[in-house]
Amino acid sequence: MPDNLFTALPPLAPDADEQFTDLLRRPGLRIERIVSSGQASPPGFWYDQAEGEWVVVLSGSAGLRLEHEPHTRVLRPGDHLDIPPGCRHRVEWTETGVATVWLAVFYQG
Repeated sequence: MPDNLFTALPPLAPDADEQFTDLLRRPGLRIERIVSSGQASPPGFWYDQAEGEWVVVLSGSAGLRLEHEPHTRVLRPGDHLDIPPGCRHRVEWTETGVATVWLAVFYQG
């Protein structure tokens, strides 16, 4: 039986932890499901990864900020973005009251 990206979702509460689930790992490649429900990056925190990350929002919505851009990108279901290695970025917000489900593909740049 196939797995489903929308099963076993965590509680919908901003004080709950985001859920990170590895779906596939291969040399130079990792696919991860991320489930958010109101969480955001801590103030002043920026992700700065050695690997690239292609991300798509499957449900919910989020605000993603790239350091070199003056505005926050609003991502809704179906919106995707490639974040190159070393591109500092942060999650400004995720929708509350619904599960924001992301699919993230990490790759060697």
